[in-house]
Amino acid sequence: MDTGSEKTGGAAGGNGEGEDYDVVLLVEQELTDTDARQVRSLHEGLDVGVTYHVLLPMTDAAAAVEASLGAMGGTPMMAPTEMVDPGEIAELREEYHEQAEEELTGSIAALTKAGATIGSQTVVEGSPIDALIDAVKRVDGREAIILTRPHLVAEFFHLDWTHRARRKLGVPVLHLLEHETFDEQAGGGEGIEIL
Repeated sequence: MDTGSEKTGGAAGGNGEGEDYDVVLLVEQELTDTDARQVRSLHEGLDVGVTYHVLLPMTDAAAAVEASLGAMGGTPMMAPTEMVDPGEIAELREEYHEQAEEELTGSIAALTKAGATIGSQTVVEGSPIDALIDAVKRVDGREAIILTRPHLVAEFFHLDWTHRARRKLGVPVLHLLEHETFDEQAGGGEGIEIL
C-alpha cells in the first residue's frame, strides 16, 4: 500500500539546482528519533533538496504460522497446508498489515521530526528487495539505505538484502543497524556497510 505521493521526478539529468536527491529507505522496523537523525545527517552537506521514500515490509503471515508449527517439532505432522486454517492466516495477515502501517507511520513521524521531506511511504507485502528496486527506478533514486535490526540472526539474514540490492541497483547501497548510533555500530564490530 502506497500512502505517499507518486513521485516520478527525482534528479534525472544530474544534480542541477532545484532538483531533488531521492533516497529510498528500506526499514525493517519502526525508526527511532536517533535512527531518523542519523539518516538525515548523512545528507546534510548536499546543495539540493533531499526526499526520502520509505518502505517497510510486512511480516509474512503464512511463513510465521509455518515457523511456529516447525518449532513445535517432535511429533509427526501433516503438511502445514492441511493443518492451517486459511482464515487464521488471513486474520494474521491483517494483524501484521496493521502493525506494519503503525510502524511506518511512526517512522515517518520520526523522519519528519528530524527535518526530512517525505515522498512515498509504502507497506511492502511482497519481496522487500523487489520493492526497493521498483522504488529506486520509480523515483529515479540516487541512493538506497537499508536499515535492519541489530541482533545476530537478523543481521545474518538481512545482510542478504543489502547484497542482493547492490547486485541489482546502479546506486550506492548503505546498510545501517536500527536503534544503534553510528558509534555503537562501529564499536560492536558490525559497523556500517557501504556497498
